[in-house]
Amino acid sequence: MKPDPAKAVRCAIYTRKSSEEGLEQDFNSLDAQREACSAYIRSQASEGWSESSARYDDGGISGGTLARPGLQRLLADIAAGTVDIVVVYKVDRLTRSLLDFAKLVERFDAAGISFVSVTQSFNTTTSMGRLTLNMLLSFAQFEREVTAERIRDKIAASKAKGMWMGGTPPLGYVPNGRTLAIDEEQAKLIRLIHARYRELGTVRALADWLAAESILTPVRQTGNGKTFGGALFSRGQLYSILRNPVYVGEIVHGDKVYPGQHPALLDRGKWDAVQAQLTAHVQGTHRTRSARKALLADKLVDEGGQKLIAVHTNKGARRYHYYVSEAKHHGDAETGMRIPALAIEQLVIDHLATCCADGLAMGLAVSPSCSPDNWQRLSERGLQLAATIRAGRHEDIMLLLERVSVGDHSVVITVNAAAVAEALGLPHGPDDPKAVDFAANVRLRRSGAVLRLIDGSGAAVAATPSESLVRLVVQARRYWAALRSERITIGTLAAREGITSSYATRVLRLAFLAPALVEDILAGKQPVGMNTVRLLDLCEEGNWKQQALRGGAGSPGAPAVQVSR
Repeated sequence: MKPDPAKAVRCAIYTRKSSEEGLEQDFNSLDAQREACSAYIRSQASEGWSESSARYDDGGISGGTLARPGLQRLLADIAAGTVDIVVVYKVDRLTRSLLDFAKLVERFDAAGISFVSVTQSFNTTTSMGRLTLNMLLSFAQFEREVTAERIRDKIAASKAKGMWMGGTPPLGYVPNGRTLAIDEEQAKLIRLIHARYRELGTVRALADWLAAESILTPVRQTGNGKTFGGALFSRGQLYSILRNPVYVGEIVHGDKVYPGQHPALLDRGKWDAVQAQLTAHVQGTHRTRSARKALLADKLVDEGGQKLIAVHTNKGARRYHYYVSEAKHHGDAETGMRIPALAIEQLVIDHLATCCADGLAMGLAVSPSCSPDNWQRLSERGLQLAATIRAGRHEDIMLLLERVSVGDHSVVITVNAAAVAEALGLPHGPDDPKAVDFAANVRLRRSGAVLRLIDGSGAAVAATPSESLVRLVVQARRYWAALRSERITIGTLAAREGITSSYATRVLRLAFLAPALVEDILAGKQPVGMNTVRLLDLCEEGNWKQQALRGGAGSPGAPAVQVSR
């Protein structure tokens, strides 16, 4: 935007500093940035520039997120039409992310405003200016990512030495430099929880007992001054307390455990007894739970929001479980969905666990306002939460899930942001999102009356080996072995097996099927729609590479639409 000298140009100054260090000083980094920006605005007074009295400061907040109070106030004023130009000391004060920058420029353009960096000369209204700015931001983002890698390496090395690397300490401890000290009042509660669990035997009974005794989580304060606690213990919190090796003097980083420098709060023998009891209980209940409870009951819907209900059908001694559109099941509609329960449940478990394993990304998605103090432990907490999900604990998964929407070309998993934040040990404020969507990389394809979930390779999700296909491959190997060892003709073999010579010849070709296809068939990963007729047709193609192409994900009939995360 080119300022009109005849019109007053309202300039808003935005300042930011990533850490809180030094902000308590009378003249800090934010003041220095503002002073430089003010001087620049005064130098443009002949152009009609004037400084806005409103302050847009963000101290102690990373430039890698747009969830900054000062920036949000600035964007609100821009939308209200009270700002003409945004002035920053350096462009990385505004953002260090190319993606976020694109979003900001889009909003600036929509409002008809521009911005100025007082230490970097460029004009965002020209293509060359935008190129220069993108180059600067690329280096800023690179610097941020390299810094993050160094911090992760430093955290890993420090934890290997048993040091505590910050964040909210586990209940029962308080920070003490680079280690932890026992909070005796909270330690009594931790010891009580472990003792009562050994007596009661289940986490559900323990939670009920704590609620009946009106025992609440202690009220504590985060590094940025937010308070939390004072509520009933959830089962997720209790699992975390019972499983946490910090209480026996150890430090966890990823999947590794190191001796810690802090004192143990619990006796090792008693803690080991609790771990064995937890493991035995989970293994014992998981079998009965999966037999009688549908994991996605009341959570699974189609694209139109219609509920899919859990049903089963018996075939001989086997029982098959499905999720079926409610209207279709009750006979009110001829069309609808019918999805194998094992496939969709396993998909949700695997994808949810994968998303949670990236603790930092998941944490920022459900709690954008969380402080950098929380980030250091998110990787560890994410891996712990992913392990809990993969264990198939029905109640824990149901708490995290808000909804699973299944369409012809997508499966969208919606999580309860507050529940995930709690599981990761993060605060969740009223301005944080209520739910977050994650799209799974799968597609749907109809096979008879049933919809099959197809992954990116064209194979069925949670597939089981086809008995007819496996039998055909084994038969071909047996026929070939008979011809070689007994030195008989195909006619003799066909007569002995009670089949025609032409059919025996076609089956024999399966003995030379591409090894990759054989492995897929034995693992149940053959493409949906692969049957005995199509498999025999593939054998007419002697080239293994061509067999793989025709029988793999690019085979005829494979869906073309794919939804990526």
